[in-house]
Amino acid sequence: MKKIMNDPNHFVPEVMEGILMAYGDRIKFLDEDKKILVRNAPARKGKVGIVTAGGSGHLPVFLGYVGDGMLDGCAVGDVFASPSAKKMEEMIRYADQGSGVLCLYGNYGGDVMNFEMACENVMFDDMETMQVLVKDDVASRPITEAEHRRGVAGMVYAFKIAGAAADDMCSLKEVAEITQEALDRIRTMGFALSPCIVPKAGKATFEIGEDELELGMGIHGEPGIEVCGMMEADRIADKVLDKILEDMPLVDGDEVSVMINGLGATPLEELFLLYRRVYRRLSKRGISVYMPHIGEFATSMEMAGASITIFKLNERLRKYLRVPANTPFYTNLNK
Repeated sequence: MKKIMNDPNHFVPEVMEGILMAYGDRIKFLDEDKKILVRNAPARKGKVGIVTAGGSGHLPVFLGYVGDGMLDGCAVGDVFASPSAKKMEEMIRYADQGSGVLCLYGNYGGDVMNFEMACENVMFDDMETMQVLVKDDVASRPITEAEHRRGVAGMVYAFKIAGAAADDMCSLKEVAEITQEALDRIRTMGFALSPCIVPKAGKATFEIGEDELELGMGIHGEPGIEVCGMMEADRIADKVLDKILEDMPLVDGDEVSVMINGLGATPLEELFLLYRRVYRRLSKRGISVYMPHIGEFATSMEMAGASITIFKLNERLRKYLRVPANTPFYTNLNK
């Protein structure tokens, strides 16, 4: 195993220290706790708080989106492990500015259980919360079981829309409804070319042949839907896009945002090859692309591969996607 690290047991706190040293002008630890990252200054009174949580190992998700126009706080656990309900509760209390807090996170068992406990605890102090779960991974369950799907890179779009709606001073109920509206129009599917290594484990999370790829692989190494031989970029893009469009059909005149997300060890050049194919196919069908996102937005340590996300826009979602945001790992200054 080759990894750039010190003691594996100190991997997460040392990464957090590095992030704070780089971006301390915008973010801070809550009460010096290296597992809770919040905005440097609380949001203005009356704004709905937006928070998330999840395991480390997926930068920029989750903590990379704490900042203006997106999240007010993020609780992090060890690599691929949920943070505790106590950490989530402390974060929620910090983010509340009198109008409630939206807890927006991926559909994973530990996160669901701990967020539910945290929300119950703050409820005793008359603090209002709502929960919206991200379930955009079309490969994790068929459409008939969509409620049980995993949350993957599409959550970045959800963070953006929720943050913009909150900054627009929408009520907690309105922010939750707008965010759910966005998620209902978001689909993602990925593929893996190589595994990743969890620092404390010191070995690969799964095995895959040098001449193989796995379609639908999860960001923690969850099994995909098909292992097949390596193929050209256009064919990979076609296979993934076909699955997404089967799940969420598009028609001539639709407008979408496309995210091509690297999983940690994929060169940008290869991501643009995938985008090239996706763009051409959508354009031929009369579908326009607005504000494409190409880069690393939700990774899995050093896993090689990528995911493709399609976000079907309407007038309101388009407006909120365009609203400026400024976080350590996401900057949109469009006016």
